[in-house]
Amino acid sequence: MQYRRFGKLDWEVSVLGFGAMRLPLVDKETGKVDEPETIRMMRYAVDHGVNYIDTAYPYHEGQSEVIVGNTLKDGYREKVKVATKLPVWLVEDEEGFDRHLNEQLERLQIKKIDFYLLHGLNSWSWPKVRDLGVIRWAEGAMADGRFDYLSFSFHDNLEAFKQIVDDYNNWALAQVQYNYMDVDYQAGRRGVEYAANKGLAVVVMEPMRGGQLAKAPGPVAEVWESATQKRSPVEWALLWVWNQPEVSVGLSGMSTMEQVVQNVAIAARAKPGILTAEELTLVDQAREVYKGLAPTPCTNCRYCMPCSSGVEISGIFQMYNEAMMYENPRAARLAYGGLKEEQRADRCTECGECMDACPQEMDIPGWLEKAHMFLAPKEESGS
Repeated sequence: MQYRRFGKLDWEVSVLGFGAMRLPLVDKETGKVDEPETIRMMRYAVDHGVNYIDTAYPYHEGQSEVIVGNTLKDGYREKVKVATKLPVWLVEDEEGFDRHLNEQLERLQIKKIDFYLLHGLNSWSWPKVRDLGVIRWAEGAMADGRFDYLSFSFHDNLEAFKQIVDDYNNWALAQVQYNYMDVDYQAGRRGVEYAANKGLAVVVMEPMRGGQLAKAPGPVAEVWESATQKRSPVEWALLWVWNQPEVSVGLSGMSTMEQVVQNVAIAARAKPGILTAEELTLVDQAREVYKGLAPTPCTNCRYCMPCSSGVEISGIFQMYNEAMMYENPRAARLAYGGLKEEQRADRCTECGECMDACPQEMDIPGWLEKAHMFLAPKEESGS
C-alpha cells in the first residue's frame, strides 16, 4: 500500500479508501446489505493497508454506518480513520446538527468520528447551514470530543467550490467527484489544485465514475490495447487519479471481494507521476473516444436553460449521451425516471426558443423526442 500526507495533518492516508456506498446486497435491495461479506471485504482491505473508511447517513438506507461500526470491532477501530457525513438537506435548525451527529455516533458504535463532512454542499445548501451556525456548532462539537475535523463533500460548479473553501479556514478535507472523464466537471481539475494549494486534503470520489469506466466499449478498448504497458480499464482509471500528487486518497465503492483484491493490488503501485507523458496522452485519447460515442452534439453549455416549459433539456441529453457512451442504459433510465413529470422530454412544446440559443444548432425538439423514446418506459415512449 502507498501512503500520502493528508493535507495539513501530521498523518499519512492510504491512497485507497473504502467507500461504503455500494456494498454487496441481499436480493438486490439497497437496504439489505450482506453484512458478513461486507465485514470480510473491509477487514481484508484494512489488513492490506487501507486506513480510511468513508460512509454517510443515508447510504444503504442507514445501514452503511451500522455495518461500518460492526466492522470496526475486534481491534479494527484503532487501525483506521472514519469519515461520515451530515445530511445537510435534513437539517432545519441547530438542534438538527446535534441530533444527527449523536445518532451517527450510536450507529457507528464509536465515541468519536475522525472526519465529519457536510454532505454534498452546493451553492444552495452551504449558505443554508452556514447561516444556521454550522461552523460555530461544529467547533463546539470538536471541543466536546464528538469529532476531530470538519470537512465537506461537494456537488456544484467551480465558483461555488472556491467560495466554500474560502469561507472557513479550518477545513481538513474537500471531497470531490474526479476522474479522467470529469476533468472539467463540478470542481474538476482546477478545484483539486485549488483545495490542495490551500492545504486541504483532497479526497476523490467516483474515480471509476460509478463503475462506468471499469468496462471499456470497443473503441475505447482499442485505445488501451495500443499501449505499450498493458493495463485493465480499472487500472488506467485509478492510476490516472493517483498519478496526481494533489490527490490524497481515492475512494472506491467496492461491491465484491474481487474488486477489493484488485484495487488493493493496484494501490500498491500508485505513486505520483507513475504514468508517462505518452500514457497521459493515451488517457486523453480515450476521453475523446468516449465523447465521440455520444449520440447528441450537446456540450452541456446550458444556453438552452431554463426551458420556458420546464423541460430539463441539458440534463436529459447528458443522460442519453452517457447511456450510449458507457453502455449503461439502466442507470440513465433510472435517472430519467427520477425527473418530475414537467421536466421530462415529452413535455416539450416545440416553441423553438432553445434552438435559437443553442451554439451547436441542434434540433433540440427532435433530439428530445429520441431521448424520450430511449429513456422512458416502453408503455410511455410508445415503443
